[in-house]
Amino acid sequence: MTTFLVYILMLPFGHATLPFVINTWPFKDATSAAWSVLQAGGSILDAVEQGCSRCEVDQCDGSVGFGGSPDENGETTLDAMIMNGDTMEVGAVADLRRIKNAIGVARAVMQHTEHTFLVGESASVFAENMGFTAEDLTTNKSLSIFTQWLKDNCQPNYRKQNVLPDPSKNCGPYKPRAMLKQRKSERQIDIHAHDTIGMIAIGQDGHVAAGTSTNGANHKIPGRVGDSSVAGAGAYADSTAGGAAATGDGDVMMRFLPRLDPICSNTLLIQHTHSMETTNFPGCGADEDWSRPILSLQDSHLQDQAVLPRILWGRHLCQHNWSLWCCLQQASWILQILLHGVRLSI
Repeated sequence: MTTFLVYILMLPFGHATLPFVINTWPFKDATSAAWSVLQAGGSILDAVEQGCSRCEVDQCDGSVGFGGSPDENGETTLDAMIMNGDTMEVGAVADLRRIKNAIGVARAVMQHTEHTFLVGESASVFAENMGFTAEDLTTNKSLSIFTQWLKDNCQPNYRKQNVLPDPSKNCGPYKPRAMLKQRKSERQIDIHAHDTIGMIAIGQDGHVAAGTSTNGANHKIPGRVGDSSVAGAGAYADSTAGGAAATGDGDVMMRFLPRLDPICSNTLLIQHTHSMETTNFPGCGADEDWSRPILSLQDSHLQDQAVLPRILWGRHLCQHNWSLWCCLQQASWILQILLHGVRLSI
Protein backbone atom coordinates (compact mmCIF):
# COMPACT_ATOMS: atom_id res chain seq x y z
CA MET A 1 0.00 0.00 0.00
CA THR A 2 1.42 3.37 -1.03
CA THR A 3 1.13 6.56 0.97
CA PHE A 4 1.42 10.15 -0.04
CA LEU A 5 0.77 13.67 1.11
CA VAL A 6 -0.75 16.43 -1.01
CA TYR A 7 -1.18 20.15 -0.62
CA ILE A 8 -3.30 21.93 -3.19
CA LEU A 9 -3.64 25.70 -3.20
CA MET A 10 -6.51 27.20 -5.11
CA LEU A 11 -6.86 30.81 -6.22
CA PRO A 12 -8.10 33.48 -6.03
CA PHE A 13 -6.16 34.66 -2.98
CA GLY A 14 -8.62 37.31 -1.94
CA HIS A 15 -8.71 36.11 1.66
CA ALA A 16 -5.18 34.71 1.90
CA THR A 17 -2.23 36.28 3.68
CA LEU A 18 0.66 36.69 1.26
CA PRO A 19 3.46 35.92 0.68
CA PHE A 20 3.04 32.24 1.43
CA VAL A 21 5.22 29.10 1.49
CA ILE A 22 4.09 25.51 1.93
CA ASN A 23 5.85 22.20 1.42
CA THR A 24 5.30 18.49 1.89
CA TRP A 25 6.34 16.87 5.17
CA PRO A 26 7.66 18.67 8.29
CA PHE A 27 10.86 19.94 6.64
CA LYS A 28 10.74 23.17 8.63
CA ASP A 29 14.26 24.36 7.84
CA ALA A 30 13.43 24.18 4.14
CA THR A 31 10.26 26.20 4.71
CA SER A 32 12.21 28.77 6.72
CA ALA A 33 14.88 29.07 4.04
CA ALA A 34 12.25 29.79 1.39
CA TRP A 35 10.41 32.20 3.66
CA SER A 36 13.61 34.12 4.42
CA VAL A 37 14.14 34.69 0.71
CA LEU A 38 10.65 36.16 0.31
CA GLN A 39 11.03 38.31 3.42
CA ALA A 40 14.27 39.69 2.00
CA GLY A 41 12.52 40.67 -1.22
CA GLY A 42 13.67 37.70 -3.30
CA SER A 43 11.62 36.15 -6.07
CA ILE A 44 9.32 33.16 -5.68
CA LEU A 45 11.66 31.14 -7.89
CA ASP A 46 14.56 32.04 -5.61
CA ALA A 47 12.46 30.97 -2.63
CA VAL A 48 11.55 27.59 -4.10
CA GLU A 49 15.11 26.95 -5.20
CA GLN A 50 16.61 27.86 -1.83
CA GLY A 51 13.97 25.93 0.10
CA CYS A 52 14.50 22.72 -1.88
CA SER A 53 18.25 23.27 -1.87
CA ARG A 54 18.22 23.43 1.92
CA CYS A 55 16.61 19.99 1.99
CA GLU A 56 19.27 18.71 -0.41
CA VAL A 57 22.02 19.89 1.93
CA ASP A 58 20.23 18.59 5.03
CA GLN A 59 19.46 15.27 3.29
CA CYS A 60 15.87 15.60 4.51
CA ASP A 61 14.67 12.25 5.83
CA GLY A 62 17.30 10.53 3.69
CA SER A 63 15.00 10.87 0.69
CA VAL A 64 16.32 14.21 -0.61
CA GLY A 65 19.86 14.99 -1.65
CA PHE A 66 23.07 12.99 -1.68
CA GLY A 67 23.73 9.83 0.29
CA GLY A 68 20.25 8.31 0.11
CA SER A 69 18.12 5.85 -1.86
CA PRO A 70 20.89 3.91 -3.62
CA ASP A 71 19.80 2.17 -6.80
CA GLU A 72 20.45 -1.46 -7.75
CA ASN A 73 24.07 -0.54 -8.45
CA GLY A 74 24.47 1.25 -5.13
CA GLU A 75 24.55 4.71 -6.72
CA THR A 76 22.57 7.73 -5.58
CA THR A 77 21.05 9.80 -8.39
CA LEU A 78 18.85 12.87 -8.10
CA ASP A 79 15.65 14.22 -9.71
CA ALA A 80 14.37 17.79 -9.45
CA MET A 81 11.98 20.23 -11.10
CA ILE A 82 11.08 23.91 -10.83
CA MET A 83 8.16 25.67 -12.49
CA ASN A 84 7.35 29.34 -13.05
CA GLY A 85 3.60 29.85 -12.73
CA ASP A 86 3.77 33.17 -14.59
CA THR A 87 5.48 32.01 -17.78
CA MET A 88 4.71 28.27 -17.45
CA GLU A 89 8.42 27.59 -17.99
CA VAL A 90 9.77 24.38 -16.47
CA GLY A 91 13.29 23.20 -15.78
CA ALA A 92 13.86 19.59 -14.80
CA VAL A 93 16.61 17.01 -14.37
CA ALA A 94 16.47 13.28 -13.65
CA ASP A 95 18.98 10.51 -13.06
CA LEU A 96 21.46 13.30 -12.23
CA ARG A 97 24.84 11.98 -11.14
CA ARG A 98 27.71 13.61 -9.21
CA ILE A 99 25.89 16.91 -8.62
CA LYS A 100 24.41 17.64 -5.18
CA ASN A 101 22.38 20.74 -6.08
CA ALA A 102 19.73 19.14 -8.31
CA ILE A 103 17.16 21.94 -7.94
CA GLY A 104 19.84 24.45 -8.95
CA VAL A 105 20.60 22.47 -12.10
CA ALA A 106 16.88 22.26 -12.87
CA ARG A 107 16.63 26.03 -12.67
CA ALA A 108 19.70 26.37 -14.91
CA VAL A 109 17.91 24.24 -17.50
CA MET A 110 14.95 26.62 -17.35
CA GLN A 111 16.98 29.83 -17.41
CA HIS A 112 19.81 28.98 -19.80
CA THR A 113 18.26 26.62 -22.36
CA GLU A 114 15.19 26.31 -24.55
CA HIS A 115 14.68 22.80 -23.20
CA THR A 116 12.54 21.58 -20.31
CA PHE A 117 14.10 18.28 -19.24
CA LEU A 118 17.65 16.87 -19.18
CA VAL A 119 18.46 13.37 -17.94
CA GLY A 120 21.32 11.06 -17.06
CA GLU A 121 25.00 11.57 -17.75
CA SER A 122 24.29 14.36 -20.23
CA ALA A 123 22.46 16.30 -17.52
CA SER A 124 25.50 15.92 -15.26
CA VAL A 125 27.84 17.19 -17.99
CA PHE A 126 25.52 20.15 -18.56
CA ALA A 127 25.64 20.92 -14.83
CA GLU A 128 29.43 20.80 -14.78
CA ASN A 129 29.54 23.15 -17.76
CA MET A 130 27.23 25.51 -15.88
CA GLY A 131 29.72 25.63 -13.00
CA PHE A 132 28.23 23.10 -10.60
CA THR A 133 30.78 21.07 -8.64
CA ALA A 134 31.09 17.37 -9.36
CA GLU A 135 31.13 15.33 -6.14
CA ASP A 136 30.59 11.75 -5.04
CA LEU A 137 26.96 11.35 -3.91
CA THR A 138 27.70 8.11 -2.06
CA THR A 139 28.05 8.20 1.73
CA ASN A 140 28.80 5.58 4.35
CA LYS A 141 25.08 5.42 5.07
CA SER A 142 24.02 4.81 1.48
CA LEU A 143 26.80 2.24 1.07
CA SER A 144 25.57 0.46 4.21
CA ILE A 145 21.98 0.44 2.88
CA PHE A 146 23.17 -1.04 -0.40
CA THR A 147 25.36 -3.66 1.26
CA GLN A 148 22.51 -4.81 3.50
CA TRP A 149 20.18 -4.98 0.51
CA LEU A 150 22.61 -7.31 -1.27
CA LYS A 151 22.82 -9.49 1.83
CA ASP A 152 19.01 -9.68 1.84
CA ASN A 153 19.02 -11.09 -1.70
CA CYS A 154 18.10 -7.72 -3.18
CA GLN A 155 14.80 -7.45 -1.31
CA PRO A 156 12.71 -5.43 -1.92
CA ASN A 157 13.05 -4.58 -5.59
CA TYR A 158 10.94 -3.29 -8.47
CA ARG A 159 11.00 -6.31 -10.77
CA LYS A 160 7.84 -8.11 -11.83
CA GLN A 161 7.49 -11.86 -11.49
CA ASN A 162 7.90 -12.48 -15.23
CA VAL A 163 11.71 -12.41 -15.09
CA LEU A 164 14.41 -14.91 -14.16
CA PRO A 165 15.83 -15.57 -11.68
CA ASP A 166 12.88 -15.20 -9.29
CA PRO A 167 13.14 -11.54 -8.17
CA SER A 168 11.34 -12.26 -4.91
CA LYS A 169 14.23 -14.48 -3.81
CA ASN A 170 17.26 -13.55 -5.88
CA CYS A 171 19.39 -10.71 -7.12
CA GLY A 172 19.88 -10.08 -10.81
CA PRO A 173 20.85 -9.67 -13.52
CA TYR A 174 17.34 -10.53 -14.67
CA LYS A 175 16.12 -11.76 -18.02
CA PRO A 176 12.56 -12.04 -19.34
CA ARG A 177 10.92 -15.44 -19.28
CA ALA A 178 7.92 -16.84 -21.14
CA MET A 179 4.91 -14.67 -20.43
CA LEU A 180 2.66 -16.26 -17.84
CA LYS A 181 -0.54 -14.99 -16.34
CA GLN A 182 0.82 -12.72 -13.68
CA ARG A 183 -0.46 -12.84 -10.16
CA LYS A 184 -1.16 -9.31 -8.93
CA SER A 185 0.74 -8.73 -5.73
CA GLU A 186 0.65 -5.83 -3.32
CA ARG A 187 4.02 -4.21 -2.89
CA GLN A 188 4.83 -2.77 0.52
CA ILE A 189 7.01 0.33 0.43
CA ASP A 190 8.54 2.02 3.43
CA ILE A 191 7.17 5.56 3.73
CA HIS A 192 10.72 6.84 4.29
CA ALA A 193 11.76 5.55 0.88
CA HIS A 194 9.97 8.26 -1.10
CA ASP A 195 9.46 11.40 0.94
CA THR A 196 10.31 13.91 -1.77
CA ILE A 197 10.14 17.59 -0.90
CA GLY A 198 7.54 19.44 -2.94
CA MET A 199 7.27 23.19 -2.36
CA ILE A 200 4.94 25.97 -3.45
CA ALA A 201 5.71 29.67 -2.98
CA ILE A 202 3.25 32.49 -3.57
CA GLY A 203 4.53 36.04 -3.80
CA GLN A 204 2.96 39.20 -2.45
CA ASP A 205 1.49 39.79 -5.89
CA GLY A 206 -0.07 36.31 -6.02
CA HIS A 207 2.42 34.86 -8.48
CA VAL A 208 3.12 31.15 -7.96
CA ALA A 209 6.15 28.89 -8.32
CA ALA A 210 6.60 25.23 -7.46
CA GLY A 211 9.52 22.86 -7.17
CA THR A 212 10.59 19.38 -6.12
CA SER A 213 13.78 17.54 -5.26
CA THR A 214 14.41 13.88 -4.44
CA ASN A 215 16.86 11.02 -4.65
CA GLY A 216 14.04 8.77 -5.79
CA ALA A 217 12.92 5.34 -4.73
CA ASN A 218 15.22 3.19 -2.63
CA HIS A 219 16.78 0.32 -4.67
CA LYS A 220 15.28 1.63 -7.91
CA ILE A 221 16.35 0.21 -11.23
CA PRO A 222 19.20 2.37 -12.62
CA GLY A 223 17.88 4.97 -15.05
CA ARG A 224 14.44 5.16 -13.44
CA VAL A 225 12.75 8.56 -13.53
CA GLY A 226 10.05 9.25 -10.94
CA ASP A 227 7.16 11.67 -10.78
CA SER A 228 9.01 14.44 -8.95
CA SER A 229 10.71 15.88 -12.01
CA VAL A 230 7.64 15.58 -14.23
CA ALA A 231 5.48 18.71 -14.44
CA GLY A 232 1.91 17.82 -13.51
CA ALA A 233 2.96 14.71 -11.61
CA GLY A 234 5.34 15.93 -8.90
CA ALA A 235 4.28 19.57 -8.91
CA TYR A 236 2.57 22.22 -11.00
CA ALA A 237 2.15 25.98 -10.85
CA ASP A 238 -0.13 28.39 -12.67
CA SER A 239 -0.39 31.91 -11.28
CA THR A 240 -3.90 32.26 -12.67
CA ALA A 241 -5.18 29.16 -10.89
CA GLY A 242 -2.94 27.77 -8.13
CA GLY A 243 -0.18 25.37 -7.30
CA ALA A 244 0.13 21.76 -6.24
CA ALA A 245 2.84 19.39 -5.03
CA ALA A 246 2.85 15.80 -3.84
CA THR A 247 4.96 12.83 -2.86
CA GLY A 248 4.21 9.15 -3.20
CA ASP A 249 4.55 6.23 -5.57
CA GLY A 250 5.74 8.14 -8.60
CA ASP A 251 5.32 5.22 -10.96
CA VAL A 252 1.59 5.33 -10.22
CA MET A 253 1.22 9.09 -10.00
CA MET A 254 2.80 9.73 -13.40
CA ARG A 255 -0.07 7.82 -15.00
CA PHE A 256 -2.66 10.35 -13.82
CA LEU A 257 -0.80 13.71 -13.57
CA PRO A 258 -2.64 14.41 -10.30
CA ARG A 259 -1.03 17.83 -9.85
CA LEU A 260 -2.17 19.12 -13.23
CA ASP A 261 -5.83 18.08 -13.19
CA PRO A 262 -6.98 20.14 -10.17
CA ILE A 263 -5.19 23.24 -11.46
CA CYS A 264 -6.82 22.90 -14.88
CA SER A 265 -10.18 22.33 -13.25
CA ASN A 266 -9.76 25.42 -11.12
CA THR A 267 -8.90 27.48 -14.19
CA LEU A 268 -12.33 26.59 -15.61
CA LEU A 269 -13.94 27.38 -12.29
CA ILE A 270 -12.35 30.82 -12.10
CA GLN A 271 -13.29 31.62 -15.70
CA HIS A 272 -16.85 30.58 -15.00
CA THR A 273 -16.96 32.66 -11.82
CA HIS A 274 -16.05 35.77 -13.77
CA SER A 275 -18.93 35.18 -16.17
CA MET A 276 -21.83 34.82 -13.75
CA GLU A 277 -23.34 36.45 -10.71
CA THR A 278 -22.59 35.17 -7.23
CA THR A 279 -25.26 32.95 -5.74
CA ASN A 280 -25.50 31.76 -2.16
CA PHE A 281 -25.90 28.03 -1.71
CA PRO A 282 -27.08 26.18 1.38
CA GLY A 283 -24.21 25.60 3.79
CA CYS A 284 -21.96 28.23 2.20
CA GLY A 285 -20.98 30.55 4.98
CA ALA A 286 -19.89 34.04 4.12
CA ASP A 287 -17.06 33.75 6.63
CA GLU A 288 -15.62 30.58 5.03
CA ASP A 289 -11.82 30.60 5.24
CA TRP A 290 -10.62 30.10 1.66
CA SER A 291 -6.99 30.82 2.55
CA ARG A 292 -6.51 27.25 3.82
CA PRO A 293 -5.23 24.55 1.47
CA ILE A 294 -8.22 22.84 -0.07
CA LEU A 295 -6.80 19.38 0.68
CA SER A 296 -4.17 18.07 3.02
CA LEU A 297 -3.86 14.33 2.56
CA GLN A 298 -1.89 12.63 5.31
CA ASP A 299 -0.35 9.21 5.84
CA SER A 300 -3.30 7.28 7.23
CA HIS A 301 -6.36 5.35 6.10
CA LEU A 302 -9.26 7.21 4.56
CA GLN A 303 -11.67 7.27 7.49
CA ASP A 304 -14.67 8.68 5.70
CA GLN A 305 -14.78 8.45 1.93
CA ALA A 306 -17.95 10.56 1.90
CA VAL A 307 -15.86 13.53 2.99
CA LEU A 308 -14.26 13.76 -0.48
CA PRO A 309 -17.37 14.79 -2.41
CA ARG A 310 -18.52 16.84 0.58
CA ILE A 311 -15.36 18.93 0.62
CA LEU A 312 -15.19 19.25 -3.14
CA TRP A 313 -18.88 20.15 -3.37
CA GLY A 314 -18.87 22.48 -0.40
CA ARG A 315 -15.65 24.38 -1.02
CA HIS A 316 -15.78 24.58 -4.81
CA LEU A 317 -19.47 25.28 -5.10
CA CYS A 318 -19.35 27.88 -2.35
CA GLN A 319 -16.27 29.58 -3.75
CA HIS A 320 -16.87 29.27 -7.46
CA ASN A 321 -20.59 28.69 -7.90
CA TRP A 322 -19.91 25.84 -10.31
CA SER A 323 -21.65 22.60 -11.25
CA LEU A 324 -21.34 19.16 -9.75
CA TRP A 325 -19.59 18.05 -12.92
CA CYS A 326 -16.55 20.10 -12.06
CA CYS A 327 -16.54 18.79 -8.53
CA LEU A 328 -16.56 15.24 -9.84
CA GLN A 329 -13.82 16.05 -12.34
CA GLN A 330 -11.77 17.50 -9.50
CA ALA A 331 -12.20 14.27 -7.55
CA SER A 332 -11.51 11.96 -10.47
CA TRP A 333 -7.74 11.77 -10.00
CA ILE A 334 -8.23 11.01 -6.30
CA LEU A 335 -10.61 8.19 -7.06
CA GLN A 336 -8.32 6.81 -9.77
CA ILE A 337 -5.37 6.67 -7.41
CA LEU A 338 -7.53 5.14 -4.67
CA LEU A 339 -8.33 2.31 -7.06
CA HIS A 340 -4.59 1.71 -7.41
CA GLY A 341 -4.08 1.24 -3.69
CA VAL A 342 -3.19 4.69 -2.40
CA ARG A 343 -4.33 5.49 1.13
CA LEU A 344 -5.78 8.96 1.63
CA SER A 345 -7.07 10.89 4.59
CA ILE A 346 -8.64 14.33 4.72
